[in-house]
Amino acid sequence: MLFTDLIEKKKKGLALDTEEISFWIKGYVDGTIPDYQVSALLMAIIFQGMDDRETLDLTMAMMHSGDVMDLSAIEGIKADKHSTGGVGDKTSLVLGPMTAACGVRLAKMSGRGLGFTGGTLDKLESIPGFQVGLAPEDFVRQVNELGIAIIGQTGNLVPADKKMYALRDVTGTVNSIPLIASSIMSKKLAAGSDVIVLDVKYGQGAFMKTVEDARKLAETMIRIGRGAGRRVRAMISSMEAPLGCAIGNALEVQEAVMTLMGQGPQDLVELCVTAGSLILTEAGAAEDMAVAKEMLEKAVADGSALQKLEEMVKAQGGDVSVIRHPEKLEKAPCKTVVTSDRNGFINGADALALGRLAMQIGAGRATKEDDIWHDVGLVLNAKPGDHVEKGDPLVTVHHRQALTDDWMQALKGAFRIDPEAGELPPLIMDIL
Repeated sequence: MLFTDLIEKKKKGLALDTEEISFWIKGYVDGTIPDYQVSALLMAIIFQGMDDRETLDLTMAMMHSGDVMDLSAIEGIKADKHSTGGVGDKTSLVLGPMTAACGVRLAKMSGRGLGFTGGTLDKLESIPGFQVGLAPEDFVRQVNELGIAIIGQTGNLVPADKKMYALRDVTGTVNSIPLIASSIMSKKLAAGSDVIVLDVKYGQGAFMKTVEDARKLAETMIRIGRGAGRRVRAMISSMEAPLGCAIGNALEVQEAVMTLMGQGPQDLVELCVTAGSLILTEAGAAEDMAVAKEMLEKAVADGSALQKLEEMVKAQGGDVSVIRHPEKLEKAPCKTVVTSDRNGFINGADALALGRLAMQIGAGRATKEDDIWHDVGLVLNAKPGDHVEKGDPLVTVHHRQALTDDWMQALKGAFRIDPEAGELPPLIMDIL
């Protein structure tokens, strides 16, 4: 088989067969097919697309390019959740303990952030002593005992995706729904869970800018998951504005803890309860979404969800005292309150702009080599839909270095303040 034949075939808009896709992935991982040939095929896919069968074949070939987690030793249904990313997205820190407290085991492998703020692992590492690395047998044991573990990717999971994503990133071939879907789902399937709930975001602060594209991606990932024999649900949620109020690692951990104490921002609570309800119903722990919602709200009200977070932090070496006393988390040396310069209604808070501004003061990474400062970030004092008067606080900035005038002006410019209240999009646009 010649790889150039695959390139020519896809250039003409023809479907690659299962054997050809397997040949591509195996050859690329073992180095017998060079980057320049794969980049040519990827560009052909950008223009010609892939059908459902091709996309499933690509996902399965990437999934089996390395280790596949065996979670059969974990009792009961194992659940996982994936978000396509956004600004202020600390959902896993809230959702995981809530579902575990309701009897569904969450066995989650997470990543680090590149861009805006840190990933789930970066947030957890702002808890002193917390260890994101567990041996597979310890991961299984902890999920069996506590119902929850969140760790970094272990072993040689999906090496094809690591290699191919790096190539896509530098060849302008990221923006393809079959390629995005197979990248995400190959990792989710290799992680071994039975139930997968996807939070597919759209808007300024999301990779998918429109509801239509987010829905296409969600539907593609659902078909892949079901084709692989997993139970998959998805919700389409807005990332026009940041999720919650905190943007930055330790600040987001504090907000997650406050949410589990019953004092969280309304949008974060809504998202976590909806995602948790999908998990509980798919796992068979609740007969419908209404019952699931009651179970999750009870787990917060009676303290059992917060206790699950404490148990996970303790088991993974973290300082448990910061869970009951989140004010003990590391604090930035400087705090600046930015105020509104006019009266009006907040009709927009640009998630992309706010995420970039948080990254610029050290809350995220511009490159993989950058260090993250866990203590810096932004806390929104006002959200879209709120009315503010001139001089009211908009954002509290937690920082280590002096803030430039340009940075401050950009921060104020991220908020749209109008004399009249505008219509805001719903947080959750659809459930699939």
